[in-house]
Amino acid sequence: MSDIVDILVPAIGDFTDVPIIDVLVKVGDEVKVEDSLITVESDKATMDVPSPVAGVISELRVKVGDKISEGVLVARVKVSNPIKIGAGDTAALVEKSVETSAETPVKTPAETAPAVAAPAPIPAPTPTAIAAPAPSAESSATPGTHAHASPSVRAFARTLGVDVAKVSGTGLKGRITQADVEAFVKGVMTGAGSAAVASGQTSGGLNGLNLLPWPTVDFAKFGAIELRPLSRIKKISGANLARNWAMIPHVTQFDEADITDLEAFRVATNKELEKSGVKLTMLAFLIKAVVSALKKFPDFNASLEGRGDEQRLVLKQYFHIGFAADTPNGLMVPVLRDADKKGLADIAREMGALAQKARDGKLGSADMQGGCFSISSLGGIGGTAFTPIINAPEVAILGVSKTQTKPVWDGAAFVPRQMLPLSLSYDHRVIDGAAAARFTSYLSALLVDMRKVLL
Repeated sequence: MSDIVDILVPAIGDFTDVPIIDVLVKVGDEVKVEDSLITVESDKATMDVPSPVAGVISELRVKVGDKISEGVLVARVKVSNPIKIGAGDTAALVEKSVETSAETPVKTPAETAPAVAAPAPIPAPTPTAIAAPAPSAESSATPGTHAHASPSVRAFARTLGVDVAKVSGTGLKGRITQADVEAFVKGVMTGAGSAAVASGQTSGGLNGLNLLPWPTVDFAKFGAIELRPLSRIKKISGANLARNWAMIPHVTQFDEADITDLEAFRVATNKELEKSGVKLTMLAFLIKAVVSALKKFPDFNASLEGRGDEQRLVLKQYFHIGFAADTPNGLMVPVLRDADKKGLADIAREMGALAQKARDGKLGSADMQGGCFSISSLGGIGGTAFTPIINAPEVAILGVSKTQTKPVWDGAAFVPRQMLPLSLSYDHRVIDGAAAARFTSYLSALLVDMRKVLL
């Protein structure tokens, strides 16, 4: 007899109530192991939920627009072979059941979501049972406040430094939604909100700016227009960028590096590596050089935490480098971990894999967490310089523009050299101008002669 296997939402990071943006199968479809069933979109990435088994979809329990969390039933698959799932299986959470079983059914997103209150965090399912979340009257309420918001909305607010107690809810019975938090941040940014972002109180913040309200314009009266909604990723990253730009005192140090010899070496090396399938990009060399610079100037590999007299620097002993990836859904920053322990070929290979995952919308939250320092490279597009926005809680970011051939005086004559423009934005609360100038000068010297990285 065929078995019916319940396909549950696997661990999707620190997110709950993640919306489904696409259902990729229908009842009767035959699926193979690792075939994608649905696509969900978190604050920063889109992810597919794969099938851990092969079989035929006998029942779908979700639809586009549903919000799901770990352990929610997605579909039932009819399989002809017995299913054995080991305790270490992390591809998906699977619960085997017989179609005629009389046990309590697994609840769907609609059944697990209470009318007013948010569900308590869903415990990890065990191999013998799936525990439905017990609705809590106000499990997410902060002591001493009357803010009604789900755990996911509270987590989102915390990333923006917003006190949910100061946000007005427009949801059912006054519940605070993610849109309410976004509107609050926009209101503060434009001066329309009277309350300040919590972290602004300790960073110079937005208090008392008394900005003019954002202009409201009827653009249609001037000509034809088209309305295009922003993607969820752009909305979220836009709020983060606005917060970072307003709350971090940015200064940008501009410099350039002579990469004539390095570029010749890169081109020659790529010819030797042609059969291996590895292609060294200038970004791979930049990451190695940046790691060396961070070791020499540890304040750039830090984060600022605490308030007032209790502020302190967290100096990191690891080197995880984020790099900006341009995707159809917006800018994303995957993180290359332990760059100090990897060779150029390994860095290039891993960067390529992460960039492809970003373009395919398959980056997980873990792929974008833990960065120490970020690099935004526009070298393949153009431009001479720009001001990259710091990716908080980091304290600096390096922008790279297009290499230009310039005449450079060598002591006897002007000779053509390939010059790479560098734009270093830094947090002036942590780093002063002299330190920034030393950092870019040292980085430029490394790019001129990469042998210095070995020192």
